[in-house]
Amino acid sequence: MADYVFEFEKPIHELEEKINEMKALSAGRSGVISDEIGRLESKLHKLMEETYAGLSRWQRVQLARHPMRPYSMDYISRICDDFTELHGDRQFRDDPALVGGIARIDGFSVVVMGQQKGRTTKEKLYRNFGMMHPEGYRKALRLMKLAEKFSKPVVVLIDTPGAYPGIGAEERGQGEAIARNLFEMSLLKVPVIAVIIAEGASGGALGIGVGDRVYMMENSWYSVISPEGCAAILWRDAAKAPKAAEALKLAPADLLDLKIIDGIIKEPVGGAHRNYDEASRRVKETVAGALRELASVPAQELVDTRLERYGSIGFVKR
Repeated sequence: MADYVFEFEKPIHELEEKINEMKALSAGRSGVISDEIGRLESKLHKLMEETYAGLSRWQRVQLARHPMRPYSMDYISRICDDFTELHGDRQFRDDPALVGGIARIDGFSVVVMGQQKGRTTKEKLYRNFGMMHPEGYRKALRLMKLAEKFSKPVVVLIDTPGAYPGIGAEERGQGEAIARNLFEMSLLKVPVIAVIIAEGASGGALGIGVGDRVYMMENSWYSVISPEGCAAILWRDAAKAPKAAEALKLAPADLLDLKIIDGIIKEPVGGAHRNYDEASRRVKETVAGALRELASVPAQELVDTRLERYGSIGFVKR
């Protein structure tokens, strides 16, 4: 999976391979080969900047789904100190698709949570591909209420293809669990900071994403439906997902223009999967800035502003 390459990345991958081959040949030598390597590295840097600066919406969706992209636990382990995971919704069971607990970020004591996918087949099944059951949303709400009780800000990392649509999940009240979270998060009397680190699909993302500050990673997407789902409904052809991605306007720049999010977190050139530490540093910097900004805001003002924010989304001035 380390060499997983999308079609638009092939020229970059070929140039990287050529540079690696030349480095192997020039081991312990200097001169002409070293000069050529330097020239090719400059060419590679320019090619990468041009390629990733001009990505289409569908190409950003592809990068968001890269199998080596950092997941919530990769970020939590890098941006948090003293993370202690908490389990269970106190009603049915624990949901491994959501990890959460108490931690410190840049000196702030917080409750942090995030949807977690898996890399191996066993992990993917255990984490249910990052798709939460009702108990996952109830677990998230339990943690948020804990944060409110002890006046701790909430930090949420979002990465899901959607809430789990299985029969069991529906029987246990999937829709009610998400709706309850939307209601309760709207009135939560502590700061809520949400970061979409990869995929933000439908109510599966919004069910833990009602925030005072909402940010998106540069190569992430956030939409009411996945491009494939939209294409299947509109054109009865999931292969038209790239066309749907353009119509949905699901890229970070689109959502910033629509005032649905508050900012875009730049990724290392080529995507967050190329440098976990640098990507995490940028996420931590953004989250810490929001924590400092919201720390002195009175609880009722947080609630009033949050209600006004989400109540105004979708209205068009004529």
